[in-house]
Order: sequence, then structure tokens, then C-alpha cells
Amino acid sequence: QDAFVAFHVNKVLVSKYLKSLQIGELAPDQPSIEPTKNKMLVKDFRELRATVEKMGLLKPNQLFFFLHLAHILLLDTAAWLILFYFGTSLMPFIVSLVVLTISQVQASWLQHDLGHLSVFRKTKWNHLLHKFVMCHLLGASAKWWTLLHSQHHAKPNCFQKDPDIDMHPFLFTLGKKLSVELGIKKKKYMPYNHQHKYFFITLPPLLIPTYFQCHTFYIAYTKRYWADLAWMLTFYIRFFFTYGALLEIKSLLAYFFIFRMLESSWFVWVSQMNHIPMDIYYDNNLDWASTQLQATCNVEQSLFNDWFTGHLNFQIEHHLFPTMPRHNYWKVAPLVKSLCAKHGIEYQCKPLLTAFADIV
Repeated sequence: QDAFVAFHVNKVLVSKYLKSLQIGELAPDQPSIEPTKNKMLVKDFRELRATVEKMGLLKPNQLFFFLHLAHILLLDTAAWLILFYFGTSLMPFIVSLVVLTISQVQASWLQHDLGHLSVFRKTKWNHLLHKFVMCHLLGASAKWWTLLHSQHHAKPNCFQKDPDIDMHPFLFTLGKKLSVELGIKKKKYMPYNHQHKYFFITLPPLLIPTYFQCHTFYIAYTKRYWADLAWMLTFYIRFFFTYGALLEIKSLLAYFFIFRMLESSWFVWVSQMNHIPMDIYYDNNLDWASTQLQATCNVEQSLFNDWFTGHLNFQIEHHLFPTMPRHNYWKVAPLVKSLCAKHGIEYQCKPLLTAFADIV
């Protein structure tokens, strides 16, 4: 299936595990595709996938990712050196916070690449560096992220299947259809007519320092991700040892929570701009391409937008080809546009500020 092909780099290895599950072959008179799926779109998308592979667009440029990691480590070091050399007065404190926030967000984009196995050709190297970046540099569990994010990619914007929209209906009502259903059922947990206002002070600044901070440890502990927990502890030991030598306890805690809130705000606005404005509803069992295209939209390309969003401004291409290295998204975009035009599917691409406004 297209999802299997999209997710796995080493398909031969994974196929060995699947042999024990095979119960037989379809009879010759049985259809090979379900009636809810677009047969012609499936055929054309598979041809596009073959073209992408022939063009070498699934092969990573490791210099690109090396330089990206280098700039993350440089900023991470600079954040501490600013306080060390210039003291802990207000201005160095603020500048250091900004520099560390940039480093953390850029590290979160890199861990996303590693989690999708798009940095190295060998899976084990992706997993190893993923643990370093996600656990040691960011203080979160790599396996926790993979568990949730894989579900998101399999069924984006599908209620009760995509963990990224699990906030419905306890904090926000998402999607035009689901919101109407909630109104009919008279389920009232929050003042939803004001959710566009309380969004600003709840989700963007607080998602990482509150929910993610606790949830990543909870999942890592309950699922016994002991290696991840050990790696995660190295982040906190390094942070509180190095910054604790420069800041008093109150300033240290304030520094920690402020940079987490800044990081969270940046992450939420970027991660939600490609999905929240799109169709959100129950799973309709559509084909792979239709499932991804109805739930994603793009943001215009520019050097700043590419860097600021970690190339997630090419969300459509990323969802169709999740293992593709991000530096190749712009190359496949014209082919994806042509596919959409052929099948009468809207290919949404908007300015960055418009995408932010569409969330609200």
C-alpha cells in the first residue's frame, strides 16, 4: 500500500516481519482497491512516486544536515557564552534567551527530519542522532515523538485517529463539521465562541512547558523507554549544571520556563498553520494521496520561510513523501501541483502571515 511505501526506507527488511501476517492472495476476480478510493489518482500518484525515486529526490544531502546541526550547536553554545561573558543583567539575559530559543526550535526541525529517517540512508544512524537531538538537546523522548507523529501522518486531521487534534472538544472545537456536531449535541466544556481569543494565551505559549513536558516523561516511563529517559536526563543535568553556575535559582527557573514558552509559541504557530485551517473530520478511508491533500496546505517559499518553518512550509510534499529530505521539497512541488490540477484537487499555497491568520 502507499502508506507502507511512504513510511519505510528499508522495505526489504520490513517485509520480512510482514510475511508471518500474510494469510493468502486476493482471488483474480476480487478488486485490488476499495470503492472509497480514487483508482486513477492512486495510479498517477504511484507513477509520480516512481519518478521521484528515479530523480534521486529521496537521497539526502548530508552536508546540508551537517551545517544545520552545526548552526544549532553554535547557537546553543553562544546562549551560555553570552551570560558567561556579559553577565546576567537584563539585556544579556534577554539576548541569551532569544539565541537559545532559536537553537531549540531549529533542533526540533532537525529531530523531525531524523524521526522521518531522511538524514542518513541507514536507519540506525537516523535513530542514533535522533536520540542525541531530541533527548539530549531538547529533553524529550524520541520514541514518544515517533509514536504520536506516525499516527498523525497516517491519518492527518482524522478525529480520534490523529493525536494532534485530540484537543477536540475539551479545549477547542476544530473543523467546521465537527464543531457543528458538537453544537447539536449541546456539549459545552469551554466558551468556544471565544476560543479565537483564549487560543493566544493557552496553546502557543503553554503546550511545550506544560502538556508536552509531562506527557513525554509519562509515555517514556509507562512504555519503558529506558534509553530515552537516560538520554533525556542528560539534557536537564547539562542545563542546570551549566546555567546554574551563572544564575540564581529563581532566575534559572525563570530562564527555563521563558525559553520553553517562546519555543512553544514558535512551534505551535508553525505546526498548526498547515493543518488546522484544513478539513477536520472522521476517517473516510480515502486513498493515501487524497487523505494527505485534504488535510494539508503550503506556505510560500522564501529563504526565511524555509529556515523559520524547517521547510514545513512544504507540508503537502512532506506528507506525500514523509521520508524525502526537506531540501528536495521544492523540486517535487511542481510535479505535485500538476497531479492536483489533473485530478481537480485544490493545491493551497499562501503567504506566511495569511497562514497564521487562518489558524485564528
